Amino acid sequence: MPALIQTTATSFPRRIVCLTDETTEVLYLLGEQDRIVGVSGYAVRPPEARRKPRVSAFKNANFEAILDLKPDLVLTFSDVQAEITRQLVLRGVTVLNFNQRSIAQILDMIGAVARLVGKQREGEALLEELTSGLRAVAESAKGFPRRPRVFFEEWKDPLISGIRWVEELIDIAGGEILFPELAECGKAQDRVVDPAEVARRDPEVILASWCGMKVNKALIRSRAGWDATSAVRNGHIYEIKGTYILQPGPASLTEGVRQIHAILAQVAGVAPPPALCPKEKLDPHLLIKSSLEPVVESATKPA
Repeated sequence: MPALIQTTATSFPRRIVCLTDETTEVLYLLGEQDRIVGVSGYAVRPPEARRKPRVSAFKNANFEAILDLKPDLVLTFSDVQAEITRQLVLRGVTVLNFNQRSIAQILDMIGAVARLVGKQREGEALLEELTSGLRAVAESAKGFPRRPRVFFEEWKDPLISGIRWVEELIDIAGGEILFPELAECGKAQDRVVDPAEVARRDPEVILASWCGMKVNKALIRSRAGWDATSAVRNGHIYEIKGTYILQPGPASLTEGVRQIHAILAQVAGVAPPPALCPKEKLDPHLLIKSSLEPVVESATKPA
């Protein structure tokens, strides 16, 4: 092969700016964190990523700070960062905008990032690890005596139901999603639901994750007609931190699905296998510890 078109280690991007958390985490999991020169202000996984220069929020970015880092690649996400992507391209920056909305697309994104940095083999190993974990959760959920009806609340006003990857994870974790007809709607405005319809469908579990805001369970309980739902009557309202479930990357496929599984196991009256217990901070009203050892309980109390 002529020297000019040979692929070498220096052919891959060496100075990458990640403007969302999931691509940052992928690069760390691949052992390629030294390529990252800038991150989003919301980057928290792994914790050491916060030592990288922070150059953006989610909907806006510090373009001068990004240019000062001299990136040879910037990774962005979705239509929400379309204008950031456009502005960077106008400034002569190479940008790759991912738009993953399902588990399959998340896995495709991870594989693509691995190839971008010349780590295809390591990427394939990571993908096998993640899919194996999902299979283990699905197998565990088969042992539930029933599949609770679950409403995932992505935002409070307007009331927005879960995006596709979240609804898919609920299904894997052992739940029955409340609005299956909306699961494939990628845009938030297409997943706005009537609170009265949520009450009519009677969720047994309400999972809430308000991006950038602590969930107010009292507000959820106070909605008209919701006091009659099984979830409110039995105290099954739980918060899952956005960093574990609203990030379309490794966090959702590991800690996120495990937290959902732990919650649904408790509601169903069983304990998850120790190997599948969450490792991060859980809703404080769960009776399952955030460790490898579950507390075998089957009831909880309202927050």
